[in-house]
Amino acid sequence: MNRESISIFDMFKIGIGPSSSHTLGPWRAALRFLESIDTQFGLEEVSAVKVLLYGSLAKTGKGHGTDIAVILGVCGEDPVTFDVNIITTTIQQISTEGKLNLGGKKIVPFDPNNVSVEFLMTESLPFHPNALTFLCTLNNGNEVAETYYSIGGGFVVKEGEDNSSKLNNDLPFPIEKSADLLHWCIKSGLSIADVVMENEHAWRSEKETRAGVLKIWETMRDCIYRGCHIGGILPGGLNVTRRASALNKRLLKGRTYNNYDEWVQAIREGGSGFQYTLDWVSCFALAVNEENAAFSRVVTAPTNGAAGVIPAVLQYFVTFCDGYDEEKILNYMLTSSEIGSIFKKGATISAAMGGCQAEIGVSSAMAAAGLTAVLGGTVKQCLQAAEIAMEHHLGLTCDPIAGLVQVPCIERNTMGSIKAITASQLALQSNPDNARVSLDAVVNTMWETALDMNHKYKETAEGGLATNIPISLPEC
Repeated sequence: MNRESISIFDMFKIGIGPSSSHTLGPWRAALRFLESIDTQFGLEEVSAVKVLLYGSLAKTGKGHGTDIAVILGVCGEDPVTFDVNIITTTIQQISTEGKLNLGGKKIVPFDPNNVSVEFLMTESLPFHPNALTFLCTLNNGNEVAETYYSIGGGFVVKEGEDNSSKLNNDLPFPIEKSADLLHWCIKSGLSIADVVMENEHAWRSEKETRAGVLKIWETMRDCIYRGCHIGGILPGGLNVTRRASALNKRLLKGRTYNNYDEWVQAIREGGSGFQYTLDWVSCFALAVNEENAAFSRVVTAPTNGAAGVIPAVLQYFVTFCDGYDEEKILNYMLTSSEIGSIFKKGATISAAMGGCQAEIGVSSAMAAAGLTAVLGGTVKQCLQAAEIAMEHHLGLTCDPIAGLVQVPCIERNTMGSIKAITASQLALQSNPDNARVSLDAVVNTMWETALDMNHKYKETAEGGLATNIPISLPEC
């Protein structure tokens, strides 16, 4: 039997905000399109290129920066390394000049203003709501079209593609459901993190995995720190004020520091009271998602819209639970990634498919399991923590105002973080053998709920808060 193999680096991807499915996914699709055309014909043979956006990508694409993502993608820029500080000037230059450098190899005419990137608001493709088609004209007059689907979390599928290469029979511990994970942990005596590390050996050495995971954490850490020190108004026209910086300053009460380590120590000096700790968890989550909304560099965890939960809970552990330890950080990240992969296999991590339960709900479940693991919980307690966290996110809709990943998305990351911590504490104080609901049952329920959910609550900005808050944004 073929099983889907998902690495920790599939669940955690370094990229640029504000959306994994609407920004990072289309960006990666553009890069794949470039590679495909270059391999088949050579980019030098292309005379024109156009991008068509369908479904959810069309309806909320402006607010999510989908047009910006595909433009930078067809330029051949890498979302992991591209300088976020020159995004605006780069797009402005292309718009002013009316041309771009396709993959860095061929100058072609290009008009970003709904001409070369077209938003097809009333059209949707059947496979997935997040669809985009790249059209290119060759020098000989022939036209080539390739369609891609951004299926959540930065994952991309090409229409007609054989995905058998993504199925792997060789993992030492094949896992599709949480029951499989529990089985292998009991049989081997290994922790969840150890099982994941053994599976990662199918792709790379342990040394490479460790280095990559710690790089992910460093990116999360830097995003939190950066977000706690930048104020102002978020872009997009909704005029949302950034709050993390002011909250950081207020909570520190004048304590000084010069770097991240000194900042953590300054936070600890304020004590560990419940309200104080709660405020900091919120601050950490706000910081990440304000950075995400500002087109800054974040880690998809498992999506950009939910990027603040896993870092915020880990920063809480580092700061208030004396968890600033490399092995514990690795344990947290490896454990949480496996929970995310179980949700992706059994349900979805795409808000366009399942609403916000697929983003904040999944990230909260991932963080709950990771936190439980590093606080000494058993495998069963980790799975119970994930179940509790998702159980209380079931049915959560995705209704971004103006299609911007700001309201209610940013605050939802604070709520998901707190729920994760609460779920972990409940699991640690419980006997999982007495639990009436399993993680697999919640995964199944989440998927059934997603299928029943009205489409207007699935990242379309056509329902919920998106239609009840009076706004007028010219660019949306």
